[in-house]
Amino acid sequence: MKINKILFQNFRIYKGNNEIIFSPNASKNISIIAGKNGFGKTTFLTSLIWVFYGKMMSEVEDKYRKDIKNAGGYEKFLKTLLNRDVKSEFENNANSSPILSVEIELKDLLIPSIPCKSVVLKRSYDLRTETEDLKIFIDGLENELTKEVGYEVFINDFILPREIAKFFFFDAEKIVSLAEAKSKAELKNLSKAYSEVLGIKKYEDLKKNLETLLTKLKRSGASPLQQTKLFSLVDNEKELLGLIEMNQDKQSNIDKEILNHKLNSDNLQEKLIREGNGITVAELQVMKKERDAFKLESIEIKNKLKKLLDIVPLVLAGKKLVTLNNQLVYEHKFHSNTLNQDSLIEELSAFSKSILKNLNNLNLDTIAKAKVEEALKLTLSEKQKGTVKSKTEKVLLDFNDEQFRNFEAVFNNIKGAFSSQFNAVVQEEKNNRILLSRVFQKIKQAEARKDNHLAQKLREEKIAIDAKIVVLTNNKNILIEELGSLKTRLASNGKVLSEYEKNFKLIKTDQKKYDVTENLLIKINTIIHKIKDDKKYSLQKSIMLGLKKIMHKSDFIYNVRVNVVDDVMDIDLLDKNDEIIDKDSLSKGEQQLYATALLKALVDESGIKFPVFIDSPLQKFDKYHSKNIIKEFYPAISEQVVLFPLLEKELSELEYEFLKPSVNKVFVIENNKDGSSFKSFAVDQLFHHLKQENDVYTN
Repeated sequence: MKINKILFQNFRIYKGNNEIIFSPNASKNISIIAGKNGFGKTTFLTSLIWVFYGKMMSEVEDKYRKDIKNAGGYEKFLKTLLNRDVKSEFENNANSSPILSVEIELKDLLIPSIPCKSVVLKRSYDLRTETEDLKIFIDGLENELTKEVGYEVFINDFILPREIAKFFFFDAEKIVSLAEAKSKAELKNLSKAYSEVLGIKKYEDLKKNLETLLTKLKRSGASPLQQTKLFSLVDNEKELLGLIEMNQDKQSNIDKEILNHKLNSDNLQEKLIREGNGITVAELQVMKKERDAFKLESIEIKNKLKKLLDIVPLVLAGKKLVTLNNQLVYEHKFHSNTLNQDSLIEELSAFSKSILKNLNNLNLDTIAKAKVEEALKLTLSEKQKGTVKSKTEKVLLDFNDEQFRNFEAVFNNIKGAFSSQFNAVVQEEKNNRILLSRVFQKIKQAEARKDNHLAQKLREEKIAIDAKIVVLTNNKNILIEELGSLKTRLASNGKVLSEYEKNFKLIKTDQKKYDVTENLLIKINTIIHKIKDDKKYSLQKSIMLGLKKIMHKSDFIYNVRVNVVDDVMDIDLLDKNDEIIDKDSLSKGEQQLYATALLKALVDESGIKFPVFIDSPLQKFDKYHSKNIIKEFYPAISEQVVLFPLLEKELSELEYEFLKPSVNKVFVIENNKDGSSFKSFAVDQLFHHLKQENDVYTN
């Protein structure tokens, strides 16, 4: 699938009709749309998302969801898409035509059972009637299939699912969010997109449908009396799920507010530092108390360290300490055995005397009696010899039980916890020293300049923002407690519902349906598990292959591991020791490289043939990685690639020379008082145009 042309009408900065024709080429798959900041590169991408998804564009990227929310809803957001001049003309002259539209023509689109040469999508909005309209033409005509399934469904099912559009329309600078995803919510959202890209979602949807069918069949067996309680439990479940979703949305909104406030607070703090005075007199007193507390803590830590240092000579003794321990263990066992043997001999002697005393009662003859007496004497004699022999072993230290236990405690401490205790105290001392140094520095800076009206104003703003953060944090904590309670109630309701459903009796026909559905569910679970395993290894291989091609440090990331746990898919980067590399430790450039390799792998694995649009290419890359990206990534990521560079910053003339063999079309966004428009240039004239433009400004 390729895009042949796009026609804009009054879409934001593109006033009037502006058409761009790509004329895709099989051997040269890259098109360049260059322009300065503010000329309409990002607007171009927004127009494409809108023409494809309309109201559903909020599900493509969080950015669009925020834009719609900030505008006050989708209806008001639509009005922000209309060119300002056109909107103003309509407000001043009701006879003008306040219409905006985006029309896009697709080529080589494969639609099952419908052979076609082109598909045209046209979405428009009329400010006069405040109505949005979408039309789809297949080879110039409206088709019954598109009407039957619905235009939005047709686009989502036959062109590009909105869940994965972010992987085809992306800002190269912002894709590092793929590398930064950490929270369960972020990973779940990414996993949904991964599932869609990798073709797993349709099986998961089928699984959900089967589970729903099972529930319906199970509940159909309820008697009229049982139905009342069943409906009550089901309604309660729906209500709890709704409250949980509402709670999580509130928490998410609070998190975003806190993040914004923290950014503002940090900015104000930076300004205060630049002013040379970031704190009030009261805060200065608090910091001095902190300084004194750190000093006391330092003394306590040094005392801990001193106690540990008393043991260090024993630690340094090493093998000799082990030898000493072995000797003491032996002597302890020896004393225990000696006492046991003495007690045993006394017991045997008493026992033998008792036997000899009662021999007369056994009516034995003289010979037998003599043999018994001899055997007893021999046993006692052997035991006594053994005791004597044991006592000949060498006893060197002769510790008593209390001394032995004390030594054993010290030895076990050295052997086990001493190292970690010592390291912990050393680290504690280091941290204390750093914190004390920071407080000293802050106090020094604060005392340098005490009277600064601007600093006072900034400080008041910061205090107000920090107070808001505290309030929001408390509100979130309340919501967290409430969420825990709701989840407990939901689990309890689910348990009662599950037990209650066991009492329902299905009629024979429904029981057969239930059994068949249950078997299908088992099979679909097996299929999903197998597909996820297959895709997991395939994705690992594709990401690693992409990293090797574009990353300059070939041995930095040694392997990639895709983890699939329940409904969450996460990706680990491994070093040569098979240890996980913390993605936060990567530079922004390295994070972008990883995210780029991931995107390439996902596009390859999806099997979806759709053009890839990349805003801000080569941001954060050095010249070595830029060359790799240009040669290995852009020409191979899709059959049609459209780049939106800022010339000389995001794409240099030398880099363009590497890219030129794959370039089919070159456009420059020009801007004047009437808005932006597209101008086509020969492939080898892109930087000549830039130089001519620079010459105009310098003359």
